[in-house]
Amino acid sequence: MEEEYKHIVNYYETDAMGMVHHSNYVRWMEEARSYMMDMFGYSYKKLESVGIGSPVLSYKCEIKHSTYYYDEIYIKARIIEYNGVRLTVEYEMKKDNKIVAIGETKHCFLNKEGRPVRLNKECEELDKIIKEQLNENIK
Repeated sequence: MEEEYKHIVNYYETDAMGMVHHSNYVRWMEEARSYMMDMFGYSYKKLESVGIGSPVLSYKCEIKHSTYYYDEIYIKARIIEYNGVRLTVEYEMKKDNKIVAIGETKHCFLNKEGRPVRLNKECEELDKIIKEQLNENIK
């Protein structure tokens, strides 16, 4: 499933030069990742309700073209790696069908005590969903 998340650039996301400030791209990745989880039928809210968090371990973003106030940015988020404890999500951000940025985030899954958990033991439903999505993305 590669549903696109639509973000319309807000005025406050721009800098003194009128361009989107670089710090906003990582926020857009989070919005798209949350949207992806919602589309899976397993939101972050639901994940937290079963006592599991998924912090960002690292992120990278390459801005290829500037974006500006009121631009419509379409973001695809897709799972590219998963081993039960760690997850990698890739992002493609487009404006007018032109790639403006690409990115990647790495995550893990932790219990309320901050200890790593294996989803196949702690949250079988989401483990199954992620594996299905990963298999779809590999095809």
